[in-house]
Amino acid sequence: MSRELYAGLMSGTSLDGVDAVLVEFSARSASVLRHVHEAFEPSLRAELLALQAPVSGELERAATCGNRLARVYAQAFAALGADRPVQAIGCHGQTVRHRPDAGYTLQIGNAALLAELTRTRVVADFRSRDIAAGGQGAPLVPAFHAAAFGSPAENRVVLNLGGIANVSWLPAGGDVRGFDTGPGNCLIDLWAARHLGRSYDDRGTWASGGRVNAPLLATMLMEPYFTMPPPKSTGRDLFNEAWIERHLAASPDPQSVQATLVELTAKSVASAVERYCTGAARVIACGGGVANARLMERLGAALAPVALESSDRHGLDPTAVEAAAFAWLARESLAGRPGNLPAVTGATGLRVLGAIYPP
Repeated sequence: MSRELYAGLMSGTSLDGVDAVLVEFSARSASVLRHVHEAFEPSLRAELLALQAPVSGELERAATCGNRLARVYAQAFAALGADRPVQAIGCHGQTVRHRPDAGYTLQIGNAALLAELTRTRVVADFRSRDIAAGGQGAPLVPAFHAAAFGSPAENRVVLNLGGIANVSWLPAGGDVRGFDTGPGNCLIDLWAARHLGRSYDDRGTWASGGRVNAPLLATMLMEPYFTMPPPKSTGRDLFNEAWIERHLAASPDPQSVQATLVELTAKSVASAVERYCTGAARVIACGGGVANARLMERLGAALAPVALESSDRHGLDPTAVEAAAFAWLARESLAGRPGNLPAVTGATGLRVLGAIYPP
């Protein structure tokens, strides 16, 4: 039986670095052989964060950042240490703007330079074709989630807790659905960076010591995005530091705000599952947010009686799932198979995704 190697590279909304995986595919299975994480240098992370909004000289800054990213991606790929040829690298790129309402999305990372540095075929720019076909361009992972976690006997939800949270609804024997629910880690991390001087609240320890501000939470949950029907997607264009500031009264207690932001993610996810995933037996969580014990605790409480568990109980490291999805999408692209699900993104039809850069 033919077994092929693909690599997946993912740098998401959390801006913490690159997750790289080496995936072996056969006709009926996919196995993650290796997973490495390459952290961003603070200066690169700061520049990427700045590019989330219009800045002076942004065209040159985005191009320069794209080149820097390509070199980090190449380092992460080399660290995987593939011992036989890799068919392709599926590279998501770094999203700096996501505006499907305006007909575009932008992921930087200079795939041409990545192909040159690695001497390996690269598939990138997965989202643009779906948007060109009238879709949201996101989320693109539900098809992979269905292949990796679906069950013919049980209704399941896969929850990706990246900077933005998204769910894949996998009903037994039914059509796959999926959408972004709202903030995952992005607001929690922004607030921690401001008040702790660190890029995240380790295990949610700081949030655990705060008290949820009920009026603030109620105000935040009035955000119109939360009640918009799918298909829908979002990003830092909406959920950013300015969004937090708009909801704050004078002199808030920072630790209570952090506790409230954790609760916001938990409540908005649980509300989406209750509204659009009726009959779910379990929620399988993946992404960096799984390491936030306080967030997982609050999610478990908000989702009850639906069970919440980590994807590692199903054989996939939570931090490797999204990168593995883009390895899978690269394989689908090279095979000429569609990678989007119109019922998820709202596109007018199935489309082969990604631009291919030869080695």
